[in-house]
Amino acid sequence: RRNIPVWFVTHDHPIAKYSRYVERSFTWPGPSHEDASRWLVRFAAKHRLDNWVLFAGGDEEVRLIAQHHSLLGKTYRLTTPQWHIARFACDKRLTYEYAAALGLDCPWTRYPRDRDDVAALDWRFPVILKPRVHVERNAFTIAKAWRVDDRAALLARYDEAVALVGHDGIAIQELIPGGGEAQFSYAGIWSEGNPAASLVARRTRQYPVDFGASSTFVETIEHRTIEEVASRLLTSLRFSGMVEAEFKFDARDRRYKLLDVNPRTWTWIALGGGAGVDLPWIQWRVACGESVTMSRARAGAKWAHSVRDLVAAAQLVTSRKLSAREYWRSRQRSSTTFAAFAADDPLPGIIDLPLLIPRLLRRHWRNRTRSNLRWMQRRLQALLFHLPEERTG
Repeated sequence: RRNIPVWFVTHDHPIAKYSRYVERSFTWPGPSHEDASRWLVRFAAKHRLDNWVLFAGGDEEVRLIAQHHSLLGKTYRLTTPQWHIARFACDKRLTYEYAAALGLDCPWTRYPRDRDDVAALDWRFPVILKPRVHVERNAFTIAKAWRVDDRAALLARYDEAVALVGHDGIAIQELIPGGGEAQFSYAGIWSEGNPAASLVARRTRQYPVDFGASSTFVETIEHRTIEEVASRLLTSLRFSGMVEAEFKFDARDRRYKLLDVNPRTWTWIALGGGAGVDLPWIQWRVACGESVTMSRARAGAKWAHSVRDLVAAAQLVTSRKLSAREYWRSRQRSSTTFAAFAADDPLPGIIDLPLLIPRLLRRHWRNRTRSNLRWMQRRLQALLFHLPEERTG
């Protein structure tokens, strides 16, 4: 929309290539390929893309660019920090250790060495399993977190996670009570430890509703505490680039606890444009060396992924955590930016709809089947426990 040509390179998510604002699109081997950094250099040379701005669209891409910063920086203008900074965002153990050293609040988290460690830990359920790093896409890293409600389920899910990411790739964390209404994000553009643009948002609804892997309805708000805490972290790191930091309010001790730091584009990034802070454009200007005036988003702008938000709202209404009237009002108070659809660029949204619904249905039935299996397992254990000893053999 600002007449800046955009080329899109992907190995997995194709929806964006259908945008009228994507001039050209390409497939590539992906960021985990052994020659990925050289591929990007050759790609730029072939198409004469010297000094184009390179945006990372996922966690694996962040790691690739950060670890090959010197090589890629000779060709592109980068929006990803160098690895000695980015690693504190890419590895959750490092994230929490660094935040704790600054005196920031984080949820309690453990990093078990093996299955015996998991079995020996004493904690209250529910808890969540999270991948420490996102090195490749699989069921665990895509979900971002798995909730478990008892020890048997924890051990079973731990075994699943180990098969996907190994023993060293797993964190077990307390599940802070509350849904999207307690989850907040700080987003901004930073340069050498100084902000060029900032935004604070409440992730009002998400899917799944307990610890959403993806936001479904997000609103910009004024929240000085979130902004101050995030700024302390980013200033300390002398951060440069685009960033989103996630927090959750813990009503038990009334503290805002850091969950994640994402040094890349994120799902609801278009919300900034509706709030007067066009984050990708500001990042492009900063990367090109232009002088920009610090800007802050106005409160009251909204972003929605309509289909997912309808599913999330239906679950909340069913559990009486949200009324149908409240849902309707939240969608009516002002204009809303949508995840894939725009009036002047409708094709991505049209294509996304028939692809999304089967994914949601598969997730629903997979979760339902897993829940039924856990119920059967608990019933069987209870039955065996109460049988006479000679019959349990």
